[in-house]
Amino acid sequence: MGVITISINSKTEELLRKLAIARFNKKKGYLSLAITEALNDWSEKEKNDNISEGLALLEKGVDLGGMISKKREEWHKR
Repeated sequence: MGVITISINSKTEELLRKLAIARFNKKKGYLSLAITEALNDWSEKEKNDNISEGLALLEKGVDLGGMISKKREEWHKR
């Protein structure tokens, strides 16, 4: 387990504590549980967004510059 020390403004801290208590009650480690869950959700959303962007590119296709105008024999004269 890693330890990260962060500074957040008072308003954000208050909101974090309220949301964490509502979700996990005030059991030991409730802030850690809330932050871990939020980061995991964020990570999953980013991964899904990246997959969606990749699929959109695949559906759109890529312009590779047109048709090949020569036959294979012309490119590789033997």
